[in-house]
Amino acid sequence: MSLERILTTLAGFGLSREEAYVYVYLAKAGPSKAKDLGSGLRMTKQQLYPVLIRLKKKGIITSKSERAALFSALAFEELLNFYIKVNAEKAIVIRENREAIIKIWLSVTKKDKS
Repeated sequence: MSLERILTTLAGFGLSREEAYVYVYLAKAGPSKAKDLGSGLRMTKQQLYPVLIRLKKKGIITSKSERAALFSALAFEELLNFYIKVNAEKAIVIRENREAIIKIWLSVTKKDKS
């Protein structure tokens, strides 16, 4: 699988291009300090830290507080399993609410035609 395919897959999970690049780099490099990530990705602290914060909020990376925080990425296989589970749960909710959603859609489209 090419890097572009991986980045496209991660974008499908809702990651921005920057988030996907940081995740891929961290997953390949292993636990890293922000300074090393910035150097490897050629990103400034101002560019990198907001991306790290967003990835942490999404549960895709973790950090250990030491003198300099050490960031780790969720294994790619675990990431795929996580998104499969999330999307399966979303599909169940949509399936359970399908008729109600269709009724709402029909009422909205009828109003627009009036």
